[in-house]
Amino acid sequence: MRMLLRTLFLGLAAVCLSPAWAAADDCGDAAALVQQAYPNALKSADGGSFTLEPHTCIALRFAYGDPPGLVCKIWPAHDDLLLVAVPLMDSSQPSDYAHAGDIELLVVDRKSLQVRQRLLQPGLMNDDAIAIRKVEFDTGRYRLAPNVTAFGLRIEMANHSQANPFSETGLRLYAFDGNALRMVLDGLVVADNGGEGDASCAGSFHSSQVSLAMNPAKHHGYHDITVVERMDTDNPLPDNSGECQSHPGKSVSQTYRLRYDGSRYTAPAGLKALEP
Repeated sequence: MRMLLRTLFLGLAAVCLSPAWAAADDCGDAAALVQQAYPNALKSADGGSFTLEPHTCIALRFAYGDPPGLVCKIWPAHDDLLLVAVPLMDSSQPSDYAHAGDIELLVVDRKSLQVRQRLLQPGLMNDDAIAIRKVEFDTGRYRLAPNVTAFGLRIEMANHSQANPFSETGLRLYAFDGNALRMVLDGLVVADNGGEGDASCAGSFHSSQVSLAMNPAKHHGYHDITVVERMDTDNPLPDNSGECQSHPGKSVSQTYRLRYDGSRYTAPAGLKALEP
């Protein structure tokens, strides 16, 4: 199904546009953030984006259908710090049907706007038929060790089909450990929806929601993570009067335990997120 969906197309070319939706509130002066982190960036005439030579675009806002823009969130575990996700989009792409780009994560001092740590994630902003709908930080209490707290980045991707809908949210965890920012969990599915239908009512659909909790057990100094997946199904049909009626199945739950192997946690095969 995923390979089939990737043969379709949705989206716009990755050019430096100025989307209509505002950047996340925690960004404050988003332009100042970008200029501090990327001194050589050139601001667009309307102030809505920056360009890095030769053809990298940084949009300050994020709207569905346009290239992803800046996302920021104050980190409650370290409230003197600001988490910033900077999509670095390739504006030279000739295709009108996809975006291509990386994302750089910044840990920024809120007062001075100085970048304390940064980590480039190549290719994480690539999309096509399954388009990026949302990028957001997850600042749940992921206390991996006494002096190590992680934060998450969630990326929601979806197609645009009524008959064969698909959406998925993947979670990546990043640890701020000493003087290094590094990824410790790559692409765990935390929400999923899909199925097949007639685009009117009848069909077979499934969804899942995943919750995470820190486990007292440890491996290589980091706590295990307990993952609980709840799966639901629905087979809607029109009734005798033509009204669409839901026919949900019984919820099923499955529990996993993620163990740190000294480098990262490994997502279960059934919960591995779609690669961009």
